[in-house]
Amino acid sequence: MSLPEKCIVDTNVPKTANLVTQHDTDSDIPKKCVLACVEAIEHTIKTKGLIMDQNGEIFHEYLNQLSSSGQPGVGDKFMKWVVLNRFSLPDSQRVVIKKTGNSYKEFPTHKDLTNFDNSDRKFVAVANAHQDKPPILQATDSKWWGWESALAEVGITVVFLCPDYVKTKYAKKMGS
Repeated sequence: MSLPEKCIVDTNVPKTANLVTQHDTDSDIPKKCVLACVEAIEHTIKTKGLIMDQNGEIFHEYLNQLSSSGQPGVGDKFMKWVVLNRFSLPDSQRVVIKKTGNSYKEFPTHKDLTNFDNSDRKFVAVANAHQDKPPILQATDSKWWGWESALAEVGITVVFLCPDYVKTKYAKKMGS
């Protein structure tokens, strides 16, 4: 898989990467998916290509779900890297977004995005507000599969690291 040089990383990517060190997990996530997330995290650290919001909403979501000590998983290593490097990234990689109720001024208007998860809107708002509209890396959240076309119509690209898993999970949720 070809990974973008600059991207927005949904929190489920480092969380899924953490599964590589958890051998006794009941997770249904395939090893292939976990390894794709590990590769994406390592690539993002190497290229220093992370795009985030200036207010730290993405940062705080990471902080609530990952360990800033950098241990024990690859996703936690990513969290420590973000803690140490987020202010040394170029200004162009820290985007201004403005909260309006449960959404953001920068969240695109599209009839098929009205039910988009409030907690995930920050990722889309950052992508939409950035001049280059960088892609969003997505691992295991199947709801995004259903929003992919609407997001593409407003210029937002989602890179599914686990497309087979997400597609199957989405189909089961939708009953097809």
